[in-house]
Amino acid sequence: MQFGRSYEEFEVGAIYRHWPGKTVTEFDDHMFCLLTMNHHPLHLDTHYAGETTQFGKNVVVGNYVYSILLGMSVPDISGKAIANLEVESLRHVAPTFHGDTLYGETTVLDKWESTSKDDRGVVHVETIGYNQDGKVVCLFRRKVMVPKDSYLTARGGEQPGRPVPQPDRSWPGHAADAT
Repeated sequence: MQFGRSYEEFEVGAIYRHWPGKTVTEFDDHMFCLLTMNHHPLHLDTHYAGETTQFGKNVVVGNYVYSILLGMSVPDISGKAIANLEVESLRHVAPTFHGDTLYGETTVLDKWESTSKDDRGVVHVETIGYNQDGKVVCLFRRKVMVPKDSYLTARGGEQPGRPVPQPDRSWPGHAADAT
């Protein structure tokens, strides 16, 4: 399974459709709000949301929606990233509610080689998130510094830093003992 891409693998105009989607539960939303200390009643208080908002129900906190979509994009976009450089824009264009399923896709807008180090480049992407009905709920653009193939080769290849398992000869039934 691919996890991220090197600079050479990105093509301007390519679209990556992230899979699978993620259904947002009330628990997910409330836990994220509590972990981040966002106690706004729009997200946490069903009675408040039902009685005082135009939606009549809780709205999923926007930073959670963004975080889900960003996370979805990691295997396709930034799984090999050296650094996330910038989120240049973030727009929440429609609400997400408990029970909605989010899907995302990312388009490569541009890419360029680093001017300071020849073993990396920058990829400029836009991610859109939409719900089960295809309604766009979130858009963001970001710039990611990614390695070139030469960077990965110099650091151990496709999975740099991965150790090699060392057999423990004391394990019962170890293959080396079977001879």
